[in-house]
Amino acid sequence: MQQNLLNGNITKNLLRFALPMMLGSLLQQMYNVADTWIVGRYLGSHALAAVGSSYTLMTFLTSILLGLCMGSGAVFSLSFGEQDEEKLKASIFHSFVLIALVSILINLLVLLGIDPIIRLLQVPEELYELMRAYLWIIFWGISATFLYNYFASLLRAVGNSTTPLIFLGISAGLNIALDFLFVLGFHWGVEGAAAATVIAQYGSGLGIVIYTWRRFPQLKINRRHMVWNPRILKEIASLSFLTCIQQSVMNFGILLVQGLVNSFGAVVMAAFAAAVKIDSFAYMPVQEFGNAFSTFIAQNYGAKKHDRITKGIRSAVCTSFVFSAAVSLVVCVFARPLMQIFVRPEETEIIAVGVGYLRIEGAFYFGIGLLFLLYGFYRAVKMPGMSVVLTVISLGTRVILAYVLSAVPGIGVLGIWAAVPIGWVLADLAGAGRYLLGWRRKTKN
Repeated sequence: MQQNLLNGNITKNLLRFALPMMLGSLLQQMYNVADTWIVGRYLGSHALAAVGSSYTLMTFLTSILLGLCMGSGAVFSLSFGEQDEEKLKASIFHSFVLIALVSILINLLVLLGIDPIIRLLQVPEELYELMRAYLWIIFWGISATFLYNYFASLLRAVGNSTTPLIFLGISAGLNIALDFLFVLGFHWGVEGAAAATVIAQYGSGLGIVIYTWRRFPQLKINRRHMVWNPRILKEIASLSFLTCIQQSVMNFGILLVQGLVNSFGAVVMAAFAAAVKIDSFAYMPVQEFGNAFSTFIAQNYGAKKHDRITKGIRSAVCTSFVFSAAVSLVVCVFARPLMQIFVRPEETEIIAVGVGYLRIEGAFYFGIGLLFLLYGFYRAVKMPGMSVVLTVISLGTRVILAYVLSAVPGIGVLGIWAAVPIGWVLADLAGAGRYLLGWRRKTKN
């Protein structure tokens, strides 16, 4: 079902549009969380650590494709707001070819460089073979990730956020069922968990492609749209690659932190692997709300409805704050039982480390909620470079402080955890300041 973001009640329409995206994102997390839960419960802490570290690496790799798709989605939303159907269809052709080529290149590079990548992550020797076996299979799902995220971005750009949710729901259910079959039934170990994820990813990727072309004939392109247009290509490349850089920098910083975490040994790795899954579930809804907000801004920016944009900003900030406060309370209070979802109760040391992480991060979810809104806003108003700046501030602070504080006797891994919210808050201040001094003044004039 398509939502009208150009007219009507802003808060109600934005929430209706965002809700399927938020639910879909939670379902997408089920891919790796299902692996993590089954692996942690039935294959032990070493397998949990290997799969958890692989998740951080895959998040970085897929963030490149996700950034390109999100940038293209902003172009689609702008064209939709301008009611320029020809430009929309030409943009679909240009962006699809561009991102497909990048996807193929990434796939080749990671398959050929799997061993150097694992060594770069400082993976302990006892986990090396487990992680390699898992990654070798999981890497084959990169193309499926591209297909799903590209067509999901296209449908969301024209106001349809429900269809991507449906395909993710089917895929998540398939993933969980295959996890039980391959890991517990066939005893394939981490390879079985990886195979279940890849099969499920192709299910959602190919499914949404077929559905889009059959049910949305107005988005189909023909030969006249398959002519290279330098102006359209430049606009797509500008928004897509800068958004890609923003997403990549963000996740590369996390990858650097993962290397630091790995240096503390298997216990901290396992705790981090489980806690990050909970963390991702906790703030993923506000991340998707930020993406929905970006579509709202882009459509109204294309339609030149600046007054509606200002009202939408106030509504989105209030909504994000309320949700973040509620989630922070739940995570801080129930940190221990949440850790026990993934870790056996007798693994007390792993649980204690994970609880420390969750209570520090969980207290500051309002910071990352506002940051996602800022990312979405600057991407939508054709200022993706500002999103890159905010990411560098957030992740640069996180990485530097993590390495500095963790080296201080008596602080250790707590320094890694504390560096995260400090980075969020500094980036929020920079982004809000730029809005108040620049964009707000511009719209008033």
